[in-house]
Amino acid sequence: MRELAAAEIGDTFNFYRHGDRAPLLRDRLTRYLDERQGASVLLVAEAPGYRGARISGLPLTSERQVSGDGPAEATATIVHRVLAELGVGDDVLLWNVVPTHPGSATSNRRPTGSEIAEGVQFARQLARGRIVIPVGRVAHAAFGGHYVRHPSRGGAATFRAGIEKLLCG
Repeated sequence: MRELAAAEIGDTFNFYRHGDRAPLLRDRLTRYLDERQGASVLLVAEAPGYRGARISGLPLTSERQVSGDGPAEATATIVHRVLAELGVGDDVLLWNVVPTHPGSATSNRRPTGSEIAEGVQFARQLARGRIVIPVGRVAHAAFGGHYVRHPSRGGAATFRAGIEKLLCG
């Protein structure tokens, strides 16, 4: 957590380092990583969304899912719903190739190649000893393996089918 909080990854916003909520977000992530230390699967996507992890501090998770208040994020909602429906949520650690937010407080952007190269080190540490499932093109390019479509922009059903095939046979 100290390394991540100190990280400066290109022109991304490190919400674990900057802002009034940084201590809360570091604490949330620390607890989450402790709870999921035995997870056999790392589900890794592109980067935190401005309505998701940038506010909640948890990868692929919106504030509404954590506290019941604040913004919801479609991707986070789909990911958590699918994992719960398949009964595999407790065995999956969620993460992003770039763990800090590329974009502004009201928008997302695709991370640059150098941001991906800097950020992927954190995902690779978490991948050790786990099955890695990359979600979307950026994660697939970084990790290879089976491609699972990102659930955004109409991809929910294809995302679900990909996760079900890989985790439930």
